[in-house]
Amino acid sequence: MKYLNDYQAKELILDIGRRMYSKNYVAANDGNITCKTGSDTIWATPTGVSKGYMKAEELVKMSLDGTVLQQGSLNPSSEIKMHLRIYRENNKVQGVCHAHPPVSTSFAIAGISLDKAIYPEALVNLGTVPVVHYEAPGSQGIPDSVAPYCNDYNALLLANHGALAWGESLMEAWYRLESLEHYAMILMYTGNIIGKANVLSCEQIRELIKIREKLGIRTGGVPSCCAAEACNLVDVGIPGGAAQSVNTADIESIVQSVLKKLGR
Repeated sequence: MKYLNDYQAKELILDIGRRMYSKNYVAANDGNITCKTGSDTIWATPTGVSKGYMKAEELVKMSLDGTVLQQGSLNPSSEIKMHLRIYRENNKVQGVCHAHPPVSTSFAIAGISLDKAIYPEALVNLGTVPVVHYEAPGSQGIPDSVAPYCNDYNALLLANHGALAWGESLMEAWYRLESLEHYAMILMYTGNIIGKANVLSCEQIRELIKIREKLGIRTGGVPSCCAAEACNLVDVGIPGGAAQSVNTADIESIVQSVLKKLGR
């Protein structure tokens, strides 16, 4: 297995940290990133530092048993146990990203998985994203709750906490985190604003799974599907959401009412 060297890993962590911060996936000192550089070594982000303003000398090198091999003045994040568990459970993983993207974190807080078959790109590149039960940040409960999913999925929502993604490279882990937030946003629009979507049929999902496998992605789960004749404009309102399904006449009536109030 080919790994990044120390310099490459540190530079990539800093780059992804800046991306994470600029996209509003983290605030203040939130989030953490790790990258594998050998069969038993990783570089990790430190505690108490904004991901948008990290310096290479602040990163921490560790072994997979949690031993610190090299560090500056700062310790690794208290959530490093979650990263270490993922690497130990799945030796193909070479990068892990954890952040609090607003939309996907909202789904995590609501306890709603991302598993609607409405978006081919999400299904191929990411798959379905389960929610794991709540555990206190930094506690041993989080790695224990994540462990059962490490070999069958590519990302998770941590209940009342945030989002977590991993991959066979750190860049793949980052792209999956981006895809997760984008997928969550689309589900928010279709489920809570529009209220309806054309759901993919079972046959269409099978075709996408074949594409996914051709790309070498054999993880991610499979969403539930519908018979072809029942897939058009299915009500996909999020459980507990406030959105109500409306037809075209209802929308036109609402628009006219608003325009009248505005005197137009």
